[in-house]
Amino acid sequence: MKIAVDVMGGDYAPRVPIEGAKLAYKELKGLIQIYLVGDKEVIKKFSIPEDFKIVDADQIVEPHELPMEAFRKKKNSSLAISVEMQKKGEVQVSLSAGNTGAAVAFSILSLGKLKGVDRPALATFFPTKKGRTLVLDVGANSNVKAINLRDFGIMGSLYLEKVYKVKNPSVGLLSMGEEETKGGRYIKEGHNLLSETDINFIGNIEGHDILEGKSDVVVCDGFTGNAVLKFGESLVNFVTEEIKEGSKASIRTSLGGLLMKPVFKSLMEKVNYEEYGGAVLLGVAGITVVSHGKSKERAIKNAILSGYKYYDLNVNSLIMDSLGK
Repeated sequence: MKIAVDVMGGDYAPRVPIEGAKLAYKELKGLIQIYLVGDKEVIKKFSIPEDFKIVDADQIVEPHELPMEAFRKKKNSSLAISVEMQKKGEVQVSLSAGNTGAAVAFSILSLGKLKGVDRPALATFFPTKKGRTLVLDVGANSNVKAINLRDFGIMGSLYLEKVYKVKNPSVGLLSMGEEETKGGRYIKEGHNLLSETDINFIGNIEGHDILEGKSDVVVCDGFTGNAVLKFGESLVNFVTEEIKEGSKASIRTSLGGLLMKPVFKSLMEKVNYEEYGGAVLLGVAGITVVSHGKSKERAIKNAILSGYKYYDLNVNSLIMDSLGK
């Protein structure tokens, strides 16, 4: 598998994308070819394995740029070239930790959508009491139709089953109540359409059910999913800082903090987004992985591993077959 890595995207670019790619290459040596896309002179300042290819790009899509504006004006950006390489068949996967909206726009407009897919969706993992749950959409579509929710459920179920070997994954529709009469019109219609599929749809779930792990897949629109994602990330940071400050308050709390350190460490590892690498754009006619802007080396490595699994198992063909039915 060949993968194009946008090394200019992310808060710690270009060092972190490069080092993360090196970690993935070490783990998948002989199975992947890495293309580092970005400012050639900057990339050369780093220690690059001989097997890596460097693709020059003289523009960068900034985090604040509007997706469509970036698509029109940044044709020579590291993000644009990474996706374009996939369109030309030079690579099979593209990865970026940069502007999420731009990554989605470039992928959909350049690669197109899979046959049978109306709206691609970003899918990422949330930690739960039982392990983890896949949530989609988390940012690709702020407005959706009922049929999109149905497709999200099908794609998410297939992704978990084929890539992560979850047998008959349960799928829940995020709503304001468990009753099928709760929620807006598109939620009610989406509930009916999901009920008619062959997937293991368990009905509506509420926000508190996500961390409980009530369903393996959580379906929602991109606005809601992104809001939940950002709140969850901020909550983790808030709790972490409060624990650190609280443990410094007195000798008693300091001793308690030391005793609880293994527990806190285990908790932080469980909720650390770096374990999941990034969000896969399900439904696009290619493979795009979007990592968190604050991703460190391990997150980039795991994102590349996710892209490799997706490619190796030919998930896109499975999606098209399923939606075609």
